[in-house]
This record gives sequence, structure tokens and C-alpha cells, in this order.
Amino acid sequence: MEYQLHTLSNGIRLVHRHADNTVSHCGIIIGAGSRNEETKEHGLAHFIEHGIFKGTTKRKVYHVLSRLEIVGSDLNAYTTKEETCIYASFLNRYYDRTLELISDITFNSTFPEKELKKEKDVIIEEINSYRDNPAEMIFDDFEELLFDGHPLGRNILGTKKNIKLFDKAKIDRFMANNYHTDRMVICSVGKINFRKLITLVEKYFSGISSNFNHTAPVPFLLYKPAKRSVKKRNFQTHCMIGNIAYNYNDNHRMPMALLNNLLGGPGLNSRLNLAIREKHGLAYNNESNFSPYSDTGVFSIYLGIDNGSVDKTLHYVYNELKLLREKKLGAMQLRTAKRQFIGQLAIFYEQNLSRMLSMGKSLLLSDKVMTLEAVNEKIDSVSAAEISEIANEVFDPDQLSVLTYLSK
Repeated sequence: MEYQLHTLSNGIRLVHRHADNTVSHCGIIIGAGSRNEETKEHGLAHFIEHGIFKGTTKRKVYHVLSRLEIVGSDLNAYTTKEETCIYASFLNRYYDRTLELISDITFNSTFPEKELKKEKDVIIEEINSYRDNPAEMIFDDFEELLFDGHPLGRNILGTKKNIKLFDKAKIDRFMANNYHTDRMVICSVGKINFRKLITLVEKYFSGISSNFNHTAPVPFLLYKPAKRSVKKRNFQTHCMIGNIAYNYNDNHRMPMALLNNLLGGPGLNSRLNLAIREKHGLAYNNESNFSPYSDTGVFSIYLGIDNGSVDKTLHYVYNELKLLREKKLGAMQLRTAKRQFIGQLAIFYEQNLSRMLSMGKSLLLSDKVMTLEAVNEKIDSVSAAEISEIANEVFDPDQLSVLTYLSK
């Protein structure tokens, strides 16, 4: 069996894949992110992710940061709109040390006020850095446009005003309300016997009290396409075009991912790159993305354009979308698109850290983990008719939203 599963009595789940390598990877993914925040908590999930490294009931901040680093391991964390993840990469013999530390900082962090004060300044600088990068900021602003007024539309970093007001009481409240044990997945890829791994996970995580999730997140239901232009002091015009799309468990997710890869994926032969950059030399940065959430999704195109070439570039973009709506892929085109996508996924899964995180998210959002072979079968089963149907729905010009950063 490629993936091995185990569930603790408190609801925390474990997924593992054996890999006969020198380095192993494991982490815990918690189904709580910026989407779970109330308005006054905006930025709190990300703030907690920073704060968990600042000391526990038995470790000062230095000892947290040095516990794995001192043996050459790499400890890290991230926050998304729907998840918080703490993970590490390490030599195989340090599984015990790694799981103990991840458990300690996840469940025993003390969030000392002195350390929180310093981390507020760090995050405020992170916000300043983010605002200095329009090519990054426009993605969050675009989702704010799509999910107007909904928690999914808020960026992950939060606001400077909110961050200054966060304290341990707010942290404790958020974690009590959102860190549910049945919404936690421990994921592992490495060289360890599964029975031994279960023993370690039981040792460090079974004592956590059950805290099951009884509320669903507020659904997003009322999408209205919108267009907005903002003037900024940039050298380029930055533009986002897109629509809401399919959720993580929708049957259209895999065909949509294939379509997105064909249109503007990482391949230099994507339709957008060939039409905009290679053929006409217009935009150095051009890409499309499909991001599925638990109950909805986002399709977007990003362009960094010379100020004098905006209209011409957008003409070619809309033309590519029109071609995909109106002209079905031929058998050879579809076969080539599938082969390319399958190859790219194989390369992605060669990176065991990426695979480990993907396994955990899949189990969290869909209660299962598909093998690469099963994923390939799903891709191979996609028809030209499905691609055409999805293109007509998601690329409908009347349903597209547009956000533009115009250069002053």
C-alpha cells in the first residue's frame, strides 16, 4: 500500500508514505486559517503561526528554534486561508525528536508577551514588504474583489491595526474555537516502520483532549463579477483576470486543473506564453492559476505588462479564452496536454516534502489520499467535451472579474 493511515482516539489522523531516503519529512496540518477569523481577528491565524515558536511550557524561544536546527534539520510553518501547517525535514534518526517538538509547540506554546511584542514588529515589516511587491499583492486584492465581503476575501497577513491589538487571550480564544482535533492531520514521508511511527505519534499526540468541529465555515454563495482599476507607482501595469471555479472535491477539479495547465501553466509552451511572450514579445510575466478551496475555487490569470502594451496584450488573452470556449481540443492536442500534465505532476511528487504536504491536505479536505497512479487515471479520463464545458463556464466573458494596477 502506497499510503498508510491511522486515527488516534482523539480524532487526529496520521498518513504516511515510506520513502527509502536519507532525509524524512513530517508535519501537522490544522484545518484553521484566515477564513476562520472574525473581522477583529483578521491576521490572527498567521500571527499564531509566528507565535508558536516563541516558547512553550518547557522551552524558551532559543530552545524551540535550536532543537532541530542543531542537528541540521529544517523547521518551518505556513498559514493559508484554510490551513495552518508546522513541518520539518530531518535525518531519518530524528523522527522522535521532530514529532516531540511539533507536538510541544502546537499544543504547549505559552505566547509570552515580550516575544509577541517583538513578533508584531516582524509581521508589520512583512506587511510592508508585501505592499512593496505589486506582483504578489495583486493576487490577494483580486481575491478580495472576487469574494467581496466574505472571509475568503481577506488576505492572510491581516492589518497593522489588528496586529497591534493581539494578545494571549485572543490567541487562546481562536485556538480553542478552531484547533479541532478531527481537523488535524499528521503527515509523514520517510524511512520509518509504520508501527514505530504510530507508537511515536500516540506517545506525543494521543494525550491531547478531543475537540471536535461542530460548525461549518460560512459558505460563499453570491459571486458578482466586478472590474476595478487602481493607480499605483509601478513601472509596469499589473493585471488579474478571473472567475470563481470548483472546490477541492468537485468532479470538475481535475479537468479544470488540466485546462489551466494547458492555458497558462508553468510550461514554456502554455498557450498564454506562446501567444503573448514568444509570438509577440509583450509580457515577461504571464500565468494562469487554479486554486480550489473546500467549498469553492478561484481561476485567475496574472499579467505584468508594459504600460504601452496593455490593450494589445489583453486582446491576445481574451482571444485564447475564446478559442478554448469555441473550439474543442483535437485528439492529439488533448493527448499532448494530458501527457505534459502527468509528467509535471510526477516531477512535483518526486519532491518528498511537496508530496508530504499534499498528502496531508488531501486527507484533511477529502478524507482520502489518491495515489499518483489514480490521479493519472483521472487525468487520462478527461474528455475534450469536458474541457469545452468547463471553458464555457469559467471563461464566460460576462462572468470574468478584472483588477488592474495602473502605473501613475
